[in-house]
Amino acid sequence: MKGNLSLSNGQSFSGSWKGSLKDVQGEIVFYTGMTGYEEVLTDPSYHGQIIVFSYPLMGQYGIQTAHLESTKIQVAGIVTAEVYDGELEKGISLTDFAFSQGVPLMTDMDTRSLIQVIREDGTMQAVMSLEGKPLPAWEPIKTFLVPNVTASSVETVGNGSLHIGLIDFGYKKSILQALLDRGCKVTIFPYTTSTADLDSYGVDALLFSNGPGDPFSLESFAPVYKEWAERYPSLGICLGHQLLALAFGAETTKLPFGHRGANHPVRNAKTGRVSMSSQNHSYVVELADLPKTLGILYQNVNDLSIEGLYHHQLPIMTVQFHPEASPGPAEHHEVFETFFSLIQTEKKVSLNA
Repeated sequence: MKGNLSLSNGQSFSGSWKGSLKDVQGEIVFYTGMTGYEEVLTDPSYHGQIIVFSYPLMGQYGIQTAHLESTKIQVAGIVTAEVYDGELEKGISLTDFAFSQGVPLMTDMDTRSLIQVIREDGTMQAVMSLEGKPLPAWEPIKTFLVPNVTASSVETVGNGSLHIGLIDFGYKKSILQALLDRGCKVTIFPYTTSTADLDSYGVDALLFSNGPGDPFSLESFAPVYKEWAERYPSLGICLGHQLLALAFGAETTKLPFGHRGANHPVRNAKTGRVSMSSQNHSYVVELADLPKTLGILYQNVNDLSIEGLYHHQLPIMTVQFHPEASPGPAEHHEVFETFFSLIQTEKKVSLNA
């Protein structure tokens, strides 16, 4: 079957249709990594978006459930230049995975030209539809998506001596696993949890997770998150980084086409060390008028955008990239090590107070 990918700027691309037969509309974005499609498709930060893969062949090694970042495909639609549908040693094919979860997939697409359009005109709305179907009315890009991916109740996993509260805006499974691998007990809290409920669990520190959408859509929670971060050592990752920055007086803005891939160089502002990072975000913390209480911890080498912050007086640090998904694969273990050091230092201060 043939299908069309129509962009809200009036351009369209044709290709072969696989997966679910339903039409979908969503914000179109692109990912530059050569591998990792399983993680990308199931990452809650991509919820509701149409993802275009820049690498020309996807599906080479099938779908392995151990690599999924959530229990289902989070993207609205999938676009590739080519998809592998041959024999696999194990797992199921990318096409079968998409079909089983009701997600449309288009292939035989000129993704090089498509991505160039997105780079020039920015992210925009797009519709994937079977050939010959009329276009639906264009909808505005949805920016408040966290309620679709957060936990519905509090859950505790692990039994380590260090107790981390994971504030869930749509966390990746690998973030939780990174904490468990380091011997932590983790309690997952919906982002709407009350302060009284949070305090009742006796956590040692907080990790504000990744998630989809515009951080400003959660502005009403900023005073609550500021209060939490003032009382608990805190680490923010991706959306969590942006929300903690907002809570302490910073501003955020949307990039033209975002950072999505496993090859983004970041520089540690304290050590000068440059390393490659895995990223997925549309929004960044604005460099101009950064509050004096916050210092830059990491910066993007390509566009100099802020990739991490620290608080000058409080045990708070944030990163825009994903330290649990280092492409090397160990470049950013330092983030967790530094966070745990902050927790232990704060514990010693509390004992001596």
